[in-house]
Amino acid sequence: MAAVLDKPTLWQRISPVFRGFDVPLAIAVLLLAAGGLITMYSVGYDHGTRFSAHGRNMLLALGVLFALSQTPPQRLMALAVPMYTVGVVLLLGVALFGITKKGATRWINVGVVIQPSELMKVAMPLMLAWWFQRREGMLKPLDFVMAGVLLAVPAGLILKQPDLGTTLLVVASGVAVIFFAGLSWKLIIPPVLLGLVGVVTLVVMEPQWCAPDVDWKILHEYQRQRVCTLLDPSKDPLGKGFHIIQGMIAIGSGGVWGKGFMQGTQTHLEFIPERTTDFIFAAFSEEFGLMGTLSLIAAFLFLIVRGLTIALEAPTLFARLLAGAMTTNLFVYAFVNMGMVSGILPVVGVPLPFISYGGTAMVTLGVSLGILMSIAKSKRLMQS
Repeated sequence: MAAVLDKPTLWQRISPVFRGFDVPLAIAVLLLAAGGLITMYSVGYDHGTRFSAHGRNMLLALGVLFALSQTPPQRLMALAVPMYTVGVVLLLGVALFGITKKGATRWINVGVVIQPSELMKVAMPLMLAWWFQRREGMLKPLDFVMAGVLLAVPAGLILKQPDLGTTLLVVASGVAVIFFAGLSWKLIIPPVLLGLVGVVTLVVMEPQWCAPDVDWKILHEYQRQRVCTLLDPSKDPLGKGFHIIQGMIAIGSGGVWGKGFMQGTQTHLEFIPERTTDFIFAAFSEEFGLMGTLSLIAAFLFLIVRGLTIALEAPTLFARLLAGAMTTNLFVYAFVNMGMVSGILPVVGVPLPFISYGGTAMVTLGVSLGILMSIAKSKRLMQS
C-alpha cells in the first residue's frame, strides 16, 4: 500500500518525454554542436559577440528540435497545406511589396520583417510528402507532373528575388521527395547527363562564355560573375576572386594537423572574408588541418547515414519521404558550403550546419532535425 502512495521521482515524471529518442541521431547532433561552439570561439573571439550569440542560437535550435520531436508525424502532415499556402502567398507578397536590400528583394514586413523563402525549406518537402501520401498505391505520371508544378511555383518566386542559394535548397528538398516517391531513373538520367555536358562545355569554352560583353540571359549578372570567377578566380584576384583564392589558401595552409586552436593566421589577420558565416569552413580547415576536416566530414556523414536509416525505417510513406527530404537538405547544406569554400562550386551563400553563424539558418536546422527525431521516435514507440 505504501508503495502505491509513494510519489514518483522527478526522473519518473519527465522520462516519458525522452522515451523513444533516437540515441545515434542525438549523439551526432551533440558532436556537431560541440564542434560548432569550439570553432566559433576560435574564429569569432575577436569578432564582437558572435560566440555568445552563436550559443544562444544553438540553444534556440535545440529547443525547436525538442518541441518538434514531441509532435507526431500525423500532426506535421496536417500542417503541410497551410504552411505551403502561407509560404506561397508571402512569396507573392515579396514580389509585389517586398523590401529590397543590396539589390535583392527577399523580405516583407508583416508587423515584423521576415524572409518567407526560409519557410519554404520546410513547407516544400512537407507539401510534397503530403501529396504523395494521399496518392499512395495509385500513383500516375500526372501525379509527378503536379508535384513538379508545386515545386516550380515557389522555386521560381525565390529565384526571381534573386536568391540562388535558397532556390537550390528548396529545389533539392523537393526533388528528394519526388525521387523517393518512385520517380523513374529513365526520367532522371537524361537531365543529369545534359547538365554534365553543359558543365564540360562551359569549362572548355570559358574564355568565350565569360567575355565581358556576353549576356547569359537566364542568370543575373552577379550570378554569371560567380560562375566565371569559379572557373578562373585568378582573373580578378583582388576583387571577385578574392574569396575563393583566400579560402583555398587557408585550407591548404592548415596541412595535415592544422596550425592549432586560435592560431590561424589567414583567419585572424582577416584574409578570409565572412570567416564566421559562409567561409567558416576555410577557417576550420586552417586551424584543425586535414585530420580535423576529415573528422568533421565523418560527423556529417554519420548524421546523414542516420537520417537515411530513419527514412528507410519510417512507418508511413509520408514520414519516409519527409525524413529523406530533411536528410537531403542537411547533405546539400554541408556539400555546397564545403564545395564553394574549396573552389569546386560557385559561391551562393549557403551556411555550414552547426558551424556557421546565423540565427535563421540555425532554427531551420533545428526544425529539420526535430522532424527527423519525431519520425524516429514514432517508429520506436510503435514497436514498444
